[in-house]
Amino acid sequence: MDRNTTQQSSLPDLLYVCGIDTDVGKTYGTAFLIRTLREAGYSSCTSMKLVQTGCHEISEDIETHRRLLGEPLSAWDRQGLTCPYLYSYPCSPHLAARMDGGEIDPLRLDAAAKHLLELGAKPLLVECAGGLMVPLTEQLLTIDYIAQHEKPQIALVTNGKLGSINHTLLSIDACLHRGIEVRYLIYNVYPEQDETIERETIAYLQGWLKEHLPQCLFMQMPLAD
Repeated sequence: MDRNTTQQSSLPDLLYVCGIDTDVGKTYGTAFLIRTLREAGYSSCTSMKLVQTGCHEISEDIETHRRLLGEPLSAWDRQGLTCPYLYSYPCSPHLAARMDGGEIDPLRLDAAAKHLLELGAKPLLVECAGGLMVPLTEQLLTIDYIAQHEKPQIALVTNGKLGSINHTLLSIDACLHRGIEVRYLIYNVYPEQDETIERETIAYLQGWLKEHLPQCLFMQMPLAD
């Protein structure tokens, strides 16, 4: 796939990878998009995890990105630069931070992303935690953190679970009301769902985008990913 078929216009330096819910396939979707963009000529594209909960030492989602891309952990990964906040309890970031005796500072997240960009990681794909409305702090939702940035853009990961059309359109609507551009809609086919529902979900979302959001590119992840 060449750059023109992947992009409708030039990519921003920073692109957030979000999901319609937790466990929808954001990590696999991030690796899939990195691979696709590299094949399109963006060779320095790499990833960062905004916040990781439920693990220790190194972000397990960053480890998965590298494994799926067939590359080792980088010095940036081992230094914690690609995941500024790592918490032990598997729950919402705001609660995980509180349980570990801390709080997430959005400025630290910005600083880590800026540092990676200065080191040449462009475009930088930032995988978020959970869905768009997940709180990073008691006062700040993930979607509002993204909206604070200049001309923010996201890749939204969805799938064929029953109810995903509703969750997808609600997520897109929330983004549009905050001035966030939904650049990609990445459809995760794993795990396989009811074939009839999945076929209709794909067709419906493609039709909806064509009518209401033609600038958003629909991408379907191969089952092997």
